[in-house]
Amino acid sequence: MSASPLSPVSRHRHQRGAALLLAMLVVTLVASLSAASLWHQWKAVELESAERQRLQASLLLTGALDWARLILREDARGNRNSGNADHLGEPWATPLAEARLSSFLAADRNDTGDDLLPAFLSGDIQDLQSRLNFRNLVRSTGRGAQAQASLSEPDLAAFQRLYETLGLPEEELQAAARRLLTSTRKALNDPEPSASPLIPQRFAQLEWLGISPRSLQRLAPHVTVLPQVTTLNLNTASPEALAASVPGLDLASAQVLAVVRANVPFTSLETVKARLGATAAAQITADRHSVRTSHFEIRVRLRLDALRVEERATVVRNGLDVRVLWRDRVPWPGS
Repeated sequence: MSASPLSPVSRHRHQRGAALLLAMLVVTLVASLSAASLWHQWKAVELESAERQRLQASLLLTGALDWARLILREDARGNRNSGNADHLGEPWATPLAEARLSSFLAADRNDTGDDLLPAFLSGDIQDLQSRLNFRNLVRSTGRGAQAQASLSEPDLAAFQRLYETLGLPEEELQAAARRLLTSTRKALNDPEPSASPLIPQRFAQLEWLGISPRSLQRLAPHVTVLPQVTTLNLNTASPEALAASVPGLDLASAQVLAVVRANVPFTSLETVKARLGATAAAQITADRHSVRTSHFEIRVRLRLDALRVEERATVVRNGLDVRVLWRDRVPWPGS
């Protein structure tokens, strides 16, 4: 039995329903396309904004680094002209509290600075030669095939005294020193790959030699890693580093020495010796101590809108030349 044909009224209702469904599908499709287009546009704007912010931050950090290098250069010029030593009372040693970038710029009196970048800078310059250099533990002599490396007993003894003062395990130090010696000898004479750890270039890399995270945290204010043998600046060293570096100088005497130099900085090793007893004064040597510094760490913190970044740069000063050895960007502590 064949189906009866739809009446004109029913056919009209079906056509209206199909048209309504088609219209809803078209509206849904247009809305989806519009939403996708808006999302892609928003994403492109966000990416462009992030890239612009990254470039601005990079330029600002580079400018701040150049500014710090200029401060160190002018300090070297002043020291050369006056014969002054490097100490914690100099301009480079004064930290920069967080300040809006516009406060450093020369603007028109009628300009409120509202159009300038909402950027805030802070930072400081650290004397890296105020700390014992871990690389001093191994001294190299000769060149080419004649190059040899050996442990420096006076430097090892200084680190042993520091470990004792800080309550750290001496076995850890001895093992790390042996690993550093092995790695240095391999680097000098053996071009083939070896199982020895790489020679650390940064303080955190001392972990490669077996220094524990706990020890690294305790050693951080008193120890550094620099690419060459360096002296300890007696004007800026911590009392712990002073006591470790000078045999016969206990921690209490080192703390007194730090108070004395805060009022009248030492201008030469002779002025340091004059403040010490005969036993300790005899241990002050020009190959391990000084009152001048050539290695510094520049730390700059930038707050730009939601971006927070800290850059650390190690620089070496040779005369009026202040050269960057390396730069690192690290997470802003507390961010």
